[in-house]
Amino acid sequence: MAEDIEKKADEASPKAGSDEAAKDEAKEPVDAKEPASDEGDADEPKDGDDEAAPASSRDDSAKASGVATEGPPAPAAGSPYRRLLRLAYWTVFFVAVPFGLACLFVWALTPPSGVEAHGPFAWLQTIVREQPVPVVIVAFTVFETAIWFARHKLPLAAYAYLPLPAGVSTELRGHFERARALIDEAERLLRKQGSNVTPKNRDAVRDATAALSAAMTRTPFKESDFVDALVRADEVVDNRLGQWRKSELREYFESIVIAVGIAMALRQFVAEAFKIPSGSMIPTLQVGDHIFVNKLVYGPTIPFTKSRLYSRMPPERGDVMVFQFPEHPEQDFIKRVIATPGDTLEAKNGHPWINGWEVPSCFAGVYSYSEGEPATHHEGDLYVEFLEDEAYLTLYDHAAGMFPETQGPYKVAPGEVWVMGDNRHNSHDSRMWFGGQGGGVPFANIKGRAAFVWLSMGDSGVEWGRFGAPVMGRPRLPPAMKHLEAGLTKCLKERPPLDKTSPPPAGAAKP
Repeated sequence: MAEDIEKKADEASPKAGSDEAAKDEAKEPVDAKEPASDEGDADEPKDGDDEAAPASSRDDSAKASGVATEGPPAPAAGSPYRRLLRLAYWTVFFVAVPFGLACLFVWALTPPSGVEAHGPFAWLQTIVREQPVPVVIVAFTVFETAIWFARHKLPLAAYAYLPLPAGVSTELRGHFERARALIDEAERLLRKQGSNVTPKNRDAVRDATAALSAAMTRTPFKESDFVDALVRADEVVDNRLGQWRKSELREYFESIVIAVGIAMALRQFVAEAFKIPSGSMIPTLQVGDHIFVNKLVYGPTIPFTKSRLYSRMPPERGDVMVFQFPEHPEQDFIKRVIATPGDTLEAKNGHPWINGWEVPSCFAGVYSYSEGEPATHHEGDLYVEFLEDEAYLTLYDHAAGMFPETQGPYKVAPGEVWVMGDNRHNSHDSRMWFGGQGGGVPFANIKGRAAFVWLSMGDSGVEWGRFGAPVMGRPRLPPAMKHLEAGLTKCLKERPPLDKTSPPPAGAAKP
């Protein structure tokens, strides 16, 4: 840093002399602020305070000194127009652009559904496929850092940063930012380290930063004095406070570590991303859907335990939830809650019966889809099922000839729920577990409730129509099945009242 500034100072010296002569010949004086005092006025100027002179006076000063201006005059620092442009600059280039690039990066490295990753980047593709959200956050941080280095050359940059004092070349904008950051860093280190800094070192640092602050606000501005003061202040701060300073590399590394840490914390306690690998939840969820799961809805988990704070168990009937498969806890499953503790569950031709009561449903049409490699065509009856306050789609495959007509009854034990897939004849759920005897999901295995689809990858690429689709709420048909919309709407209009969609108490089960 110091070497670059010294080189700039050498180049600036003859120019500074000619600038002085030109300024001496200028007829109209330029109004400016008083130089900052040694102790006080080193803070960065704020909107409304940073206009050192009227626009006309500033332009005259720039012309007299031979310094290039920044092009068309920018709106006043405190104007709503300038604030709007500044907001647009930060939103577009430091939120939207890096986020879009990060999503594109993840999309490009995600292998198609059912295809194993191969080649030199197979390991990276595997990480992206298994942990897309942390990868998006890390990629966002990297892209945002890269854009930061080019921040002064971006469109609207002139509106995003405080105007330079009158007569200062735009080529010095980076050095002015560095000077302001150096003054802030020095004051922060002096406050933080307190008694660790000797009075001699403290005075030396404050003298150097005060001189730098004065050089930044001096009228007329002298580029050579400013560059010399910046070099001097940087050396003093480095020599006197160097053991507590952070290098740029360390700051970037810490930013990435913090981003990864935040991603891991969010994944552990708030929300986690999952990919749908099979068709057991068709038509609610499609193969290739990427969903977010709300991990707070049933109560936040205590780290390294399976206990919860403010537990909201059991889940409600009709909830779509992600859980650890009881037979193989290393696997995550997603199913719909049908029965809760104390219930007696049966399935007749795939239709659930709870405590001797059939869950009401409505036929909406014939649904078809293809799955697997090579693709296998499936066709079945589409129903809208009504369970308590939830309405959702279920599918009954015509080809499921081997499926038993009646399953159960099963008694749901305390501390567990029984689940079924919405693709009733093509789902490995509570009815088939433990060698066909059936089994429930312990509360401790539950991770959270499915929230919405944030990405959907079909055979032809991204399925944009499913972006943001909620998993719960009003049922939604995939684009290929829009011809069934009339049947779906009819069923929803004929929805039974709530007292007809709630099962009887557990004691009312048929013997």
